[in-house]
Amino acid sequence: MLSIDANVAVVMLSFVKSTAWRALAVLASAMLLTSVAVGSASAHGAVSDPPSRHYGCYHRWASEWQSPDMATEDPMCYQAWQADPNALWNWNGLFRENVGGNHQAAIPDGQLCSAGMTFNGRYAAFDQPGAWQPVDRPNRFTLNLLDQSHHGADYIRVYVTRQGFNPTTQRLRWSDLELVTQVQNIPTSPTTPVQVNAPGRTGHHVVYTVWQASHLDQSYYFCSDVNFTG
Repeated sequence: MLSIDANVAVVMLSFVKSTAWRALAVLASAMLLTSVAVGSASAHGAVSDPPSRHYGCYHRWASEWQSPDMATEDPMCYQAWQADPNALWNWNGLFRENVGGNHQAAIPDGQLCSAGMTFNGRYAAFDQPGAWQPVDRPNRFTLNLLDQSHHGADYIRVYVTRQGFNPTTQRLRWSDLELVTQVQNIPTSPTTPVQVNAPGRTGHHVVYTVWQASHLDQSYYFCSDVNFTG
């Protein structure tokens, strides 16, 4: 019978273990790369300028999302990160499906910025009134829609809050909004610019964008904070 020296056996066992660990490491790396690829392929989009609330909070704080400075420097983003970090990591997925164009029925008052508490309320923090950081814009400005997956659009509707609305104390309702721009049948493009004119407004307002994607009955809803300078 073939006998194996004890030292040789130990070496063989160590080799088998190290080989198994290397194989597991390769498999884990492959799975990670696959998940990243799938995540990129399923990416969607958001209003990048003026930045929607979730997009802005992600881009301002993604690299420092655990920084204690956020609580004082950007309290509304802080409460959003605390409520559900997935809402920020998934900044490109704020949508509902099968709305059938009946947006007001699907999205109740007070829940416009979370797309009617989509994904079990993942984006609920963005409905909260408070000191959201606005960006300065004139009354005529260009809105940019980031379309990562090249969905295109059946239409993009842009609403702006009426003068007198206070985003620091009020949840957004449909009656607070005025439709100021609609563009239709938009081909696929990484970024879609939309010209917006919102006369008669000054100060902090909410720009509300509804993006009806072309590839499916998939509707996106975005709240952007703007300080109109005239």
